[in-house]
Amino acid sequence: MDQQQSLPDRVISGTVVPSQTDADTAGLGGDLAHLIPAARAALLLLADAVRRGGADQADVVEAVKDGGLADAFASVFDAAADAVWAEHEAEGGDPYDFDVRLQTDNLSGVASSIRDAITPYI
Repeated sequence: MDQQQSLPDRVISGTVVPSQTDADTAGLGGDLAHLIPAARAALLLLADAVRRGGADQADVVEAVKDGGLADAFASVFDAAADAVWAEHEAEGGDPYDFDVRLQTDNLSGVASSIRDAITPYI
């Protein structure tokens, strides 16, 4: 993957958070365009703290568990599935439309997979 040759907006603990272009934020409005890089940076800071020994890995894992991070991440995909279905219904769509059902089922499946993959281990 080619990195743009422009200077980054910020460098956080060795992690570059690139500036956002119109192509990067297509479909994102307002502050939402800034949430994804912020969430990514926060997670990378946790990983960096464990790697450098600045935080005990058990403490980080316990904080992730107590904070409900896996469920919060999965909720993003649940919300996306709900939004797809709500838009379909608002347009008077067929409740048996295979393509829409497949899209919502896939998004819900991702949410379930995240919960199943992470929650039992933390």
